[in-house]
Amino acid sequence: MAKTKGLITHSFKVVKRGKRSRSKKTKDQDAKKKENGLVTVSQEELDLDMLKQFDLTWEYGPCIGITRLQRWERARLLGLDPPVKVKETVLKRKEDPIYLNSLWYEYPL
Repeated sequence: MAKTKGLITHSFKVVKRGKRSRSKKTKDQDAKKKENGLVTVSQEELDLDMLKQFDLTWEYGPCIGITRLQRWERARLLGLDPPVKVKETVLKRKEDPIYLNSLWYEYPL
Protein backbone atom coordinates (compact mmCIF):
# COMPACT_ATOMS: atom_id res chain seq x y z
CA MET A 1 0.00 0.00 0.00
CA ALA A 2 1.33 3.44 -0.90
CA LYS A 3 2.04 5.94 1.82
CA THR A 4 0.09 9.15 1.68
CA LYS A 5 1.13 12.39 3.26
CA GLY A 6 -1.41 14.59 4.95
CA LEU A 7 -5.15 14.45 4.97
CA ILE A 8 -7.38 13.31 2.14
CA THR A 9 -8.65 16.88 1.80
CA HIS A 10 -5.16 17.96 0.76
CA SER A 11 -5.52 16.03 -2.48
CA PHE A 12 -8.47 18.12 -3.68
CA LYS A 13 -8.25 21.54 -5.22
CA VAL A 14 -9.69 24.36 -3.10
CA VAL A 15 -12.39 26.27 -4.94
CA LYS A 16 -13.39 29.65 -3.58
CA ARG A 17 -16.57 31.19 -4.84
CA GLY A 18 -17.08 34.90 -5.07
CA LYS A 19 -19.81 36.58 -3.11
CA ARG A 20 -22.99 37.26 -4.97
CA SER A 21 -23.96 40.87 -4.95
CA ARG A 22 -27.55 41.63 -4.11
CA SER A 23 -29.44 44.38 -5.80
CA LYS A 24 -29.90 47.67 -3.97
CA LYS A 25 -33.68 47.25 -4.11
CA THR A 26 -33.49 43.90 -2.29
CA LYS A 27 -31.15 45.36 0.32
CA ASP A 28 -33.52 48.28 0.91
CA GLN A 29 -36.50 45.95 1.29
CA ASP A 30 -34.60 43.77 3.77
CA ALA A 31 -33.58 46.83 5.77
CA LYS A 32 -37.20 48.01 5.97
CA LYS A 33 -38.34 44.57 7.17
CA LYS A 34 -35.65 44.56 9.84
CA GLU A 35 -36.65 48.05 10.98
CA ASN A 36 -40.31 47.12 11.27
CA GLY A 37 -39.60 43.68 12.66
CA LEU A 38 -42.42 42.35 10.49
CA VAL A 39 -42.51 39.65 7.90
CA THR A 40 -45.50 39.61 5.59
CA VAL A 41 -47.22 36.28 5.12
CA SER A 42 -49.98 35.83 2.57
CA GLN A 43 -53.38 34.43 3.49
CA GLU A 44 -52.70 31.51 1.15
CA GLU A 45 -49.59 30.57 3.12
CA LEU A 46 -51.52 30.79 6.38
CA ASP A 47 -54.32 28.60 4.99
CA LEU A 48 -51.88 25.98 3.70
CA ASP A 49 -50.09 25.94 7.04
CA MET A 50 -53.41 25.40 8.86
CA LEU A 51 -54.27 22.52 6.48
CA LYS A 52 -50.82 21.03 7.02
CA GLN A 53 -51.38 21.11 10.78
CA PHE A 54 -54.73 19.38 10.24
CA ASP A 55 -52.96 16.66 8.23
CA LEU A 56 -50.36 16.19 10.94
CA THR A 57 -52.92 15.91 13.76
CA TRP A 58 -53.59 12.22 14.30
CA GLU A 59 -56.50 13.03 16.57
CA TYR A 60 -58.78 13.04 13.49
CA GLY A 61 -57.59 9.69 12.17
CA PRO A 62 -55.40 8.72 9.22
CA CYS A 63 -55.47 10.87 6.10
CA ILE A 64 -53.76 8.66 3.54
CA GLY A 65 -55.98 7.68 0.62
CA ILE A 66 -58.75 10.24 1.26
CA THR A 67 -59.20 13.95 0.70
CA ARG A 68 -59.10 16.50 3.49
CA LEU A 69 -62.84 17.02 3.15
CA GLN A 70 -63.54 13.28 3.49
CA ARG A 71 -61.29 13.15 6.55
CA TRP A 72 -63.03 16.17 8.06
CA GLU A 73 -66.47 14.59 7.50
CA ARG A 74 -65.35 11.26 8.98
CA ALA A 75 -63.96 13.03 12.06
CA ARG A 76 -67.23 14.94 12.48
CA LEU A 77 -69.29 11.74 12.21
CA LEU A 78 -67.09 10.14 14.87
CA GLY A 79 -67.64 13.12 17.17
CA LEU A 80 -64.02 14.29 17.09
CA ASP A 81 -64.93 17.97 16.56
CA PRO A 82 -62.59 18.93 13.67
CA PRO A 83 -61.95 22.65 13.06
CA VAL A 84 -64.70 24.26 10.97
CA LYS A 85 -62.14 26.62 9.41
CA VAL A 86 -60.52 23.61 7.70
CA LYS A 87 -63.79 22.69 5.98
CA GLU A 88 -64.46 26.30 4.98
CA THR A 89 -60.97 26.67 3.50
CA VAL A 90 -61.19 23.43 1.53
CA LEU A 91 -64.66 24.26 0.20
CA LYS A 92 -63.55 27.77 -0.76
CA ARG A 93 -60.80 26.33 -3.00
CA LYS A 94 -62.39 23.02 -3.88
CA GLU A 95 -60.95 22.90 -7.41
CA ASP A 96 -57.32 23.31 -6.29
CA PRO A 97 -55.70 19.92 -5.55
CA ILE A 98 -53.20 21.52 -3.16
CA TYR A 99 -56.10 22.45 -0.87
CA LEU A 100 -58.24 19.37 -1.46
CA ASN A 101 -55.62 16.63 -1.01
CA SER A 102 -53.54 15.87 2.06
CA LEU A 103 -49.78 16.19 2.36
CA TRP A 104 -49.26 12.55 1.42
CA TYR A 105 -51.50 12.52 -1.65
CA GLU A 106 -48.65 11.97 -4.13
CA TYR A 107 -47.05 9.14 -2.15
CA PRO A 108 -48.06 5.59 -3.13
CA LEU A 109 -50.06 3.52 -0.65
